[in-house]
Amino acid sequence: MFKAATTKPVEEPAATENPAIPAGKETVSLPIDRDVLAHFQEDGAGWRERINAALRKAAGL
Repeated sequence: MFKAATTKPVEEPAATENPAIPAGKETVSLPIDRDVLAHFQEDGAGWRERINAALRKAAGL
């Protein structure tokens, strides 16, 4: 009984509305002009991530 009366209750972390890490990714099919695709593919692997980063920046995210 003493332990229950003196133990500090565990606080749950507050939920955030805008998490730092996106909830997940979704595969979509999107037509992109060939010259735009070539621009992102010029630096090799990781071009999908670079396109995603450019879209996030354009969207203000």
